[in-house]
Amino acid sequence: PGLIKIRLKFLNDTEEVAVARPEDTVGILKSKYFPGQESQMKLIYRGQLLQDQARTLRSLRITDNCVIHCHRSRGATAATPALPDPGPAGPTTPGLPMGGGTLMVPTVMVVLALGWYFRINYRQLFTAPATVSLIGVTVLVTFLAFGVYGQ
Repeated sequence: PGLIKIRLKFLNDTEEVAVARPEDTVGILKSKYFPGQESQMKLIYRGQLLQDQARTLRSLRITDNCVIHCHRSRGATAATPALPDPGPAGPTTPGLPMGGGTLMVPTVMVVLALGWYFRINYRQLFTAPATVSLIGVTVLVTFLAFGVYGQ
C-alpha cells in the first residue's frame, strides 16, 4: 500500500520497473536501483534533469506508471575507476594516429595545390568552366575547413 511503480527507460530502449514510495527522494531511488553508480546516473522526468537529490517523488509529481529516462554519464567515480582506452583494434605504428579522416584534409589540400599549380603553369589546358570549377572547389573546401577547425 502506498507504493508506486516507475518505469525507468534507458537509451537503448530497455525498461525496468522501479517500485518506490512517494516520500522517497531522488537520491534514495538512485541508490536503490543504481548502487555505486549514483553520481554517474542522470535521471530525466518530463524533460527536466532531476539534480536535487533531496526532492521527493511526490514533490516532483511522479505518480504511478510514470516514465523516468535514465542516462549513465561516462565520468569516472571512486566506486568505478575509469579503464584506459585500449585504442583501435589491430596493429598500428606507434605515434601515428590512423583514424579515417586523419589524412583527408592534407590530401585534399595537396590535390587543390596541384590543381592551382597546373592552372597557373599550363593555363592553355584549362577552359573557363574548369577554372570556375577550381575556384568553386577551393572556396567550398576553405569554408568546410574553417567550419570544422574554427570551432
